Amino acid sequence: MLYQWYETQRALLSPFAEFASASAKLYGNQASPFASMPGAQRMAAGFDLLNRLAKDYEKPAFDIRSVPVQGTEVAVQEQVVLQKPFCRLLRFKRFTDHPPVLERMKGQPTVLVVAPLSGHHATLLRETVRALLQEHKVYITDWTDARMVPTDAGPFHLDDYVHYVQEFIRHIGPDVHVMSVCQPTVPVLAAISLMASAGETTPRTMTMMGGPIDARRSPTAVNNLAMNKSHEWFENNVIYRVPPNYPGAGRRVYPGFLQHTGFIAMNPDRHLKSHYDYFLDLMRGDDDNAEFHRSFYDEYNAVLDMPAEYYLDTIKTVFQDFALVNGTWEVRGRLVRPQDITGTALLTIEGELDDISGAGQTRAAHDLCTGVPKAHQFHYDVIGAGHYGIFSGRRWREKVYPQVRDFILRYQDGRVAAQAPAPALAAPAAASPAPAPRSARPAAKRATPARRPRTPAGQAG
Repeated sequence: MLYQWYETQRALLSPFAEFASASAKLYGNQASPFASMPGAQRMAAGFDLLNRLAKDYEKPAFDIRSVPVQGTEVAVQEQVVLQKPFCRLLRFKRFTDHPPVLERMKGQPTVLVVAPLSGHHATLLRETVRALLQEHKVYITDWTDARMVPTDAGPFHLDDYVHYVQEFIRHIGPDVHVMSVCQPTVPVLAAISLMASAGETTPRTMTMMGGPIDARRSPTAVNNLAMNKSHEWFENNVIYRVPPNYPGAGRRVYPGFLQHTGFIAMNPDRHLKSHYDYFLDLMRGDDDNAEFHRSFYDEYNAVLDMPAEYYLDTIKTVFQDFALVNGTWEVRGRLVRPQDITGTALLTIEGELDDISGAGQTRAAHDLCTGVPKAHQFHYDVIGAGHYGIFSGRRWREKVYPQVRDFILRYQDGRVAAQAPAPALAAPAAASPAPAPRSARPAAKRATPARRPRTPAGQAG
């Protein structure tokens, strides 16, 4: 009944949100006579905030229309490459009439970004995609809200996620570079491991960012909840059926609004302060900061439902059985063996202040991928970055993206087996000490790794 109650509450709040939006414009529009009333600015700000707290947030658009390539703005168009019941494979196709730029783009690396299926839409990685498009051909997994998938499409398990990733890799081709952000680090590693075990050509590189490869290391509040509650508790307390007003009526899901509540509960004071600061920005007429707040929460508040089977599988496999690191995970009868990967270079990235995937959880991939030569394993710690900071914002643009770009470029013209050991662009994983607890990791002792120079302009990457 919880889902039905939530839908009823949402329907009741909708007219109030519309009223608040109209009132904010009535008091805030300088052409309105109400704007000259005493306290009109405060009234407009208050109604605007009330509207944002009460409104329903739909899935945002990527809204990437153009990007700079070699100093030239090129057009970008979203294309649906593959359509599956629970996911679309999107390509951001770039277009230009400038011959030198077009020739440059043809030789650039191809990257598959595997977005998380953990509550938010793939558009959360908008900045990730925008940066990559400057020097790469980019694909992304766009997961479907489970409440929009009819029940006759069948269930969706964690095993299905792994097979989706494999299908996308095969469709794009063996020269692809795969990047997984947060949750998909585990199924992506499984997908590539199974391909390697079967003798298939694996991607040139895999970049894994802020994911729970080994959730036992530096467990966070998210990990503790999953570890301390039984599998039955999750099935009985957080799984509900989609109400009849959606295409997926009757499907068992982990509702997005519950996940969103959990996100907020992790840092309630921070969100409360953010909304109050937004109110003050509106009062001061600080449009830039107000727009930044709106953009962030338009994305943050837009959530999707996850298929119950997939969610429960993930809880058990990743956070309770630790099946990947224990070597006991079977996907449709085939054992997942990361040690069978030999031809794919590995880069792991962690945020120093990540409160979702703790220090060392992603780095654990190096202990599993023993078949990858140590000279082709790299790790990068992002000083001062939280979970979102490793794939969006200033630290992503200025620190993380250059590392990812140079790592991918290094293996664009040759695979691991054909590469001679070269100076590390980030510290080689084998040479880097295991991460100490956060309180014991002074920033002054952790220098930013050296960067490999960009490829000269005009030279194919």
